[in-house]
Amino acid sequence: MKPYDIELQRPIGMHHDKGVLELRMDALVQARSLRDDSPPGSTFRIPVDHARTLLMLLKQQLAELDKLQPRSRRSGRA
Repeated sequence: MKPYDIELQRPIGMHHDKGVLELRMDALVQARSLRDDSPPGSTFRIPVDHARTLLMLLKQQLAELDKLQPRSRRSGRA
């Protein structure tokens, strides 16, 4: 696995289609060299303001998805 440093520059938008959320953003992606003392994995860096924006967009998208789901019906009760 090749690790990357991913820095979010600017969130552009988010939408859902067929059960998948798609995030559009400007990001800086750089390959990172593996070190013996660090676990292998990629790092995602995001400013607090952008994190709040993404959280707000995610909540909106999930609320829209919840509206599309049918209400569960009670079964097995007389």
